[in-house]
Amino acid sequence: MMSKVLLLLLSLAASFALRAQEQTALEWQKEMNSEFADSLTSPLTEADRAIFDGLPFYPIDSSYRVRAFLQLTPDSTPFIMATTTGRKAHYRQYAWAHFSLKGDSLKLPIYQSLRLLKKVGYADYLFLPFTDATNGVGSYGGGRYVSLRMPEEGSKLVIDFNKAYNPYCAYNERYSCPIPPKANHLKVAVEAGVKAPVNH
Repeated sequence: MMSKVLLLLLSLAASFALRAQEQTALEWQKEMNSEFADSLTSPLTEADRAIFDGLPFYPIDSSYRVRAFLQLTPDSTPFIMATTTGRKAHYRQYAWAHFSLKGDSLKLPIYQSLRLLKKVGYADYLFLPFTDATNGVGSYGGGRYVSLRMPEEGSKLVIDFNKAYNPYCAYNERYSCPIPPKANHLKVAVEAGVKAPVNH
């Protein structure tokens, strides 16, 4: 039987880990707001940037930070992912991500951009576009993205939906954005990450 001291230590460790995860998400939100406020990096139009006072976020919820098992798909065939402008975006499926979210067993395809594979510093970049039950009723109707990196070792990958963000075309029609494939739809509501743009 566990001693009270050990139980207390385990509880404290879990509490510290949770706070660290929340702090990481808060720092990400701060970075996103800085990017949108900066004229050099913002996707906003000049008029929208002039009145920008921060992105709308869902409350940070640790239950939307999941550990996924990766079923790699090394023999996947490259394909063209549809975009909002008809631009040809070349991708390949890197893996199926299997995970549990609020009691539901789910899976999503994760992709690699063939263009970024050739770019220095992005060879391990993974792209997770998705739609869910909040689209059009809280989050952007066209779906959202999560940026990931390949795990250094093993077949587990942490997906933090608290860092889900909108495609740039949600803010400015001059951008060309990949449209999440049908296989990337989640029937559940992902109430985490960036909400739908205000006045869009």
